[in-house]
Amino acid sequence: MKEQLLTKKILNWYDLNKRSLPWRKNVSHQKRQYYTLISEFMLQQTQVVTVIPYFNRFIKNIPSLEILAKFPNKKLIKLWEGLGYYSRARNLKKTAQIIIKDFNGNLPDNFEDLKSLPGIGNYTASAILAIVFNKPYIPLDGNIERVLKRYLYLKKDRDIQKDNLNQKKSIFGISSRSSDYAQALMELGALICKPTNFLCNQCPISKNCQSFKKNDFEIKKKVKKKVDKYFLLKVYKRDQRYLLIKNTKFNFLKNLTIFPMEELFKPKNFNKNLNFKISNMNMNIKIQYSRNSREFQSPYWVDEKKLDNYMLPSFTKKIVKYLKKN
Repeated sequence: MKEQLLTKKILNWYDLNKRSLPWRKNVSHQKRQYYTLISEFMLQQTQVVTVIPYFNRFIKNIPSLEILAKFPNKKLIKLWEGLGYYSRARNLKKTAQIIIKDFNGNLPDNFEDLKSLPGIGNYTASAILAIVFNKPYIPLDGNIERVLKRYLYLKKDRDIQKDNLNQKKSIFGISSRSSDYAQALMELGALICKPTNFLCNQCPISKNCQSFKKNDFEIKKKVKKKVDKYFLLKVYKRDQRYLLIKNTKFNFLKNLTIFPMEELFKPKNFNKNLNFKISNMNMNIKIQYSRNSREFQSPYWVDEKKLDNYMLPSFTKKIVKYLKKN
């Protein structure tokens, strides 16, 4: 009975407080499938506020799954430019092609088939089943994890293991409004049970929240170990233009356009010019100005004054801006 009351309280709060997001529009089931697929891919590793303008532009340019399946790769990456994690865009197109070929243009409505699609893991499959098909799944994203950890006061290492969290989320119960309920839980974490500046006085379930009772809201996380890596980045410049190459060597920014780079292992006297953090990599970069550009096959040159005309990852654009200033 407590679980049913909990579910009702969260849904009541959601009905009064949910954000108006472009992928939540009241559209046909077919459009809902497409909007949810695009938004869930974009929301992997990226916050809602960042995703909104990208989603709107994407839908305007690629309004259907059929168009996405045939959309040119270069234009697709250009639309994705600035969101990062570009493999998501490539996987999204592959997924669209498979859905049209193998599933008659409809998202599969079961976990196994969804998981077989490129770029879709446990979380995204659960989110699609809940949001699109109203199935009683609770996708465990960062927001819902935070609510769960605080509500049950989960602090020990074994408590915050993914398997244990997946078991414990049953405390939230189920609802005939599974689509709304999954989004309500996410919204509760995003708007109320925030990492900092949390709003317990507005929370519909604070009365039984163990963290609220103990006045201890610190979130225990599994710590990803940062890996220090060192790179020598070579700059070739000619007539205000920089030489760039296609990255086929490194796993990060795969197949995208970068400056020629090589990784250095345990370098001595390494004086970095730049530092980037990509995933769990702490990337230290030393810049070397070079002259002989003949060693590169099929290089291409970009004008530093016309960066927006090129399909470049933000990583490369930031380096060009640094070079202009220095």
